[in-house]
Amino acid sequence: MEMVEGRPAPALRPLIGHYHGYRELDGTPGHHRGLPSPYLTLIVTLDEPLVVEAHPDPAQSPGRYETLVGGLHTTPALIANGVRQAGVQVALSPLGARALFGLPAGALRNLDVDAAMVLGHAARELHERLNAAPSWERRFAILDELLLRRADLGRDVPAEVARAFRLLMSTGGAMTVAELAREVGWSARHLSARFATETGLGPKAAARVIRFDRARRELQRIGAAQGSAHGRARAGAGLAGLAEVAVEYGYYDQAHLAREFRELAGCPPSRWLAEEFRFVQASGTAPAPDSTA
Repeated sequence: MEMVEGRPAPALRPLIGHYHGYRELDGTPGHHRGLPSPYLTLIVTLDEPLVVEAHPDPAQSPGRYETLVGGLHTTPALIANGVRQAGVQVALSPLGARALFGLPAGALRNLDVDAAMVLGHAARELHERLNAAPSWERRFAILDELLLRRADLGRDVPAEVARAFRLLMSTGGAMTVAELAREVGWSARHLSARFATETGLGPKAAARVIRFDRARRELQRIGAAQGSAHGRARAGAGLAGLAEVAVEYGYYDQAHLAREFRELAGCPPSRWLAEEFRFVQASGTAPAPDSTA
């Protein structure tokens, strides 16, 4: 297992959280859960296509993708893990969807689509050039080049929505809709409607996803830091910190966080941790930081 982080060019950082390269050459067959996250996902595969066995919207049929864009969601996707799996993932803020895709992130809620549907011919160019590139560093540079060429940096979401989203991110989802509305000077109803149009989630649902995303990352970190190289030991280390993580990230108690896992991940935290660390036990690194890869 190889995992590499990349930081986008400065002009893209208001739109993109980070790049992430991954490669697994002798993986364990099974599936990986693509969990809810405050980022949209752009994936460009290397070698084999990405196989989505189940989408966040159960009405959407399974599919194979060389490039994929996924919107915000509150239920997991199921991704097939084959013998070979590699690609580059871009964590895109919903505030950047208009600039890069020419449409609000709300238009992609619960959907996974071929990236050509929103990037046009640039999706094919990305796939060809990233597959031909000799290194992760070069792949990240190509992403900078093509996404900067594509981005309309003057196409912004309403300032009130952007402020509300950034407040939720900076507070870990700790603000209520009423508090956000007071901060931006809109009514709660108007903010909720505009926020959902621009991001794909209402502010209450977005706060829930942000809180969950932070909590599950901390469980990953605990498992990676305290566990042994064996996947079960890592999972156990992460699970042992569940009560502390629940308190730290704004849940009433451990049972509350466990219920959120069942609803947002589709399984208890013990099962999710065991699945995650089963795929990374040989690498000694934490799992992929975003919702799909």
